[in-house]
Amino acid sequence: MLRLCLLLLVLFTGFTIVTAQPLVKVSGVVTDSLGMSMSKATVSVLGQSQFTTTDKNGTYDIYSTTTMFTLKFTLLGYNPLLVDFKQDKAGRINKDVVLIGNINELEQVSITTKQNQLSNSMLLNVKEVAGMPSASGNFEVILKTLPGVSTNNELSSQYSVRGGNFDENLLYVNDVEISRPVLIRNGQQEGLSFINPELLSSAKFSAGGFESRYGDKLSSVLDVKYERPDSTQQVLNLGLLGASFSSKIVTSNSFLLAGLRYKNNTSVLNTQDNRGSYAPNFKDFQFVYSRFLSEKFSLSFLGSFNSGIFKLLPEGRETQFGTLNTRLRLATNYNGKELDEYTTAGAALTATWFSKSNLVIKWINSYFRIIEDERIDIEGSYIFDELNNGNFGVIRTNRGIGGYTNYARNSLVSQIFSTGLKADQTYENHTFSLGARFEHKNYVDNLNEYSLIDSAGYIIEGLKSFYQDNAISVKNRISIQNLTAYIQDSYAISSNTDLQMGLRTSFNSLSSQLLFSPRLLLAYRPSSNNKIWRFTAGVYQQAPDYRSIRAFDGILNVKQKAQRSYNASIGLDYAFDGLGTRLKFTSELYVKYQDRLIPYMMDNVRIKYLANEVAKGYTYGADFSVGGEFVKDLLSYFRISFMKANQDIVGDNAGYLKRPTDQRINFSVYFQDRLLNNPTYKVHLNMLYGSRLPVGAPLLQRYSDDFSIPAYKRVDIGFSKDFLDDAVQRRARFLDKYFSSFAVHVEVFNLLNIDNTVSYLWLKDVNNVQYAIPNYLTGRQLNLKLIIKFKNSK
Repeated sequence: MLRLCLLLLVLFTGFTIVTAQPLVKVSGVVTDSLGMSMSKATVSVLGQSQFTTTDKNGTYDIYSTTTMFTLKFTLLGYNPLLVDFKQDKAGRINKDVVLIGNINELEQVSITTKQNQLSNSMLLNVKEVAGMPSASGNFEVILKTLPGVSTNNELSSQYSVRGGNFDENLLYVNDVEISRPVLIRNGQQEGLSFINPELLSSAKFSAGGFESRYGDKLSSVLDVKYERPDSTQQVLNLGLLGASFSSKIVTSNSFLLAGLRYKNNTSVLNTQDNRGSYAPNFKDFQFVYSRFLSEKFSLSFLGSFNSGIFKLLPEGRETQFGTLNTRLRLATNYNGKELDEYTTAGAALTATWFSKSNLVIKWINSYFRIIEDERIDIEGSYIFDELNNGNFGVIRTNRGIGGYTNYARNSLVSQIFSTGLKADQTYENHTFSLGARFEHKNYVDNLNEYSLIDSAGYIIEGLKSFYQDNAISVKNRISIQNLTAYIQDSYAISSNTDLQMGLRTSFNSLSSQLLFSPRLLLAYRPSSNNKIWRFTAGVYQQAPDYRSIRAFDGILNVKQKAQRSYNASIGLDYAFDGLGTRLKFTSELYVKYQDRLIPYMMDNVRIKYLANEVAKGYTYGADFSVGGEFVKDLLSYFRISFMKANQDIVGDNAGYLKRPTDQRINFSVYFQDRLLNNPTYKVHLNMLYGSRLPVGAPLLQRYSDDFSIPAYKRVDIGFSKDFLDDAVQRRARFLDKYFSSFAVHVEVFNLLNIDNTVSYLWLKDVNNVQYAIPNYLTGRQLNLKLIIKFKNSK
């Protein structure tokens, strides 16, 4: 009841505290120097999070909460434009502006604009990440609020999209495909994800139906850019969970972006059931340097080093679970330790050539080296009791006494090298894109681990079937080559209709398959200009890689073939006025039929493939979202997804069962507000709900879905104040002299202190009855952070 009351209080506060402040509406048209309307230009209010983009006619509407403000107009290939406004009172203003082309980037304008218009992806507001309360602190927290994305672990940056697993998601940074560690088995071992939010200029995400230019994965694409900033700037972020510093330096023909991050989330990990000495240590350094060597040629270098060390000296654990009638308790004492190290070093060099107007050619080269070491040597002795519900903590009967051992000495070294060419050219109503890429992967894996459970004082008969990875000792060395190519045409059939057709082909040295993947996207915008209909259809094929060919016993199935999915979707974007603001409603219905899948089981965030099995499956669902500025200059949205994902392992005679990612309902709310009496104080509320996930008991020798992880429910809330906000009447002279923003954030993670389950420990009692003991995620936690932006240097 207390949790319910708190939740109702938070919701009531979020929806009733509305800021009463002056509003100025600015409308106009953005054109270039020739008078041509400029679509997809970004219009923002400096010092506020309010922003919009121009439509295909170049028109825009934007609101300011103050009567004195500055509008900023930006578009790739054009010089940024600042326009100052000073009004006596709230009202409406008409302002047309002209953008002047940047000679170094103008050739990319029509190509980039066309690609943004014809895409089954959503543009993310990267500014939201700083204010969004998150225990992980990673950029991926924003993805878990999106329709179609499932969630059940706040510690992990991994995510599942429309029934797919973590391996089925693509990540690009400046057109470079990013490789990530694969051995991580628990979310608590994860540190800093690859993306540095402070270096981001833009990000877009596709939950399916993505175009041929993107790689061979089954589920999603996250495409982020570290691009030329508007001005030189430094940002310092200090908090109880870590710190970061970023610097952006701009010259006439070059720019440098550099970011240093550190994270130590010991206080968050200490809220879990497992008591002990946690010593996580995560650090990351990234930089981008880009320089125009001439008007037609530029070079860009991306460098990254990411290091994570997770050390745990466990002491004990007490977990209570069960029903109202039967309350059980597991009490465990530990000996030993766990020490995991994950290091990723990468570099990418991109040469860009503007050979002539509207033609861009890129040569992209990258190299990543990932070293993963796991050292686990933990012994536990436990007492398993049934408690007396009438007397709290009093034992009714003992269910068993036993112990278990976990041992691992695992190391995996991955090296990935790739080189590729891509070209984009516009010609009348067409935008042609083509590319080719060669990738070489090398893996050296030393796998040595075992686990043992002695339930009730004796070894269970057939224990090896209880844990299929009970004792593994193998050494694997393998190289895999991939050759891929694509071609696509984006064609404006009419002023209202666009068609994109593409073909992707690939060859994998492991499967020796030559694959062809046609894809199509049709977009229609009615004359009313407030709707966009999209239809997509295509074939998506994912070639075998080291993770999917390694079976439970560590033996490699080198004869594995590519996974294949036939996808189709229809979607609608609809903009309308309501609740005193401009709202956007998006929806998409989709269906996926997979005639060749590699089944798997989930162990926390570790994927364990049934590498020697093949399955067929289907996934269908619907995603809905509505959002807008319910409080002017603060974006809020509500999203819900429905999905069903089943699979049938060929030859197991079990028929169709739920996939491990079959989360039927996902619901999220991100709501922002300002306090009524002092609008400089902001509230950021993040609510997530994910329905039950299927899981099978490990005693069974086949994949099953006869058990489930309870629904994931979480509420995080944050409060912030920027002492240099535009709404501040009196600013501290010292702060105003040296900083452009000085914001303090107070966050409460897991506000309702809900025990969310991420996985299970499976035990038997003296009567040979099997129990699933839940491994809970983090509890309630307070966090403080300070975000400082130093004065810009023009």
